[in-house]
Amino acid sequence: MLRTVNRVLIGLVGLSLLVLGGSVLAVGLGVDPPSWWIHDGKHDVLLSDAERTRWNDESWWWPTVIAALALVVLLTLWWLTAVLRRRRLTEVRVNTGDGEGALLRGRALEGVLASDAGRLDGVQRAQARLKGRPDAPETHVHLHLEPHADPGTTLNYLTEESLAHARNSAGLESLPAEVRMTAVKHKAERVS
Repeated sequence: MLRTVNRVLIGLVGLSLLVLGGSVLAVGLGVDPPSWWIHDGKHDVLLSDAERTRWNDESWWWPTVIAALALVVLLTLWWLTAVLRRRRLTEVRVNTGDGEGALLRGRALEGVLASDAGRLDGVQRAQARLKGRPDAPETHVHLHLEPHADPGTTLNYLTEESLAHARNSAGLESLPAEVRMTAVKHKAERVS
């Protein structure tokens, strides 16, 4: 959902900037603008002296302009950090027992955890994703269960086998997990 909203907003802002900038550039290069356009021709300025100095005598004008621009900058920085923030954990620190340690790729641990969970009875498909810090990872597991699977038994096997195996293999003290289970929907088939 967030990815879709992000793409739509970027597309709308980009399209509006392209149309506005392209039209100003076209008028500046000598293209005759339509009668409803805000600028008359090639030698017209974007802001006239009257437009620029209209609110200078008002005491509220400059603080309002500065506050609005500061708000735009803060919202832009917030959006940029939200876009650039990594959603997945790329590396996990593994305790090797010799005091040095090692780094394990997050995708490798995700793959092993998903394949291990996918082998459980009644699990059609499993997905795993790591979040958190390299020294304290958390995992999010999504299991797609067959209609005959018992969720309690599956969760028990997942925590006692798959998650315990991943935690012990990486030498982690704990591996908190959020598990989501959904039932697989099958199309109705006619039996003759």
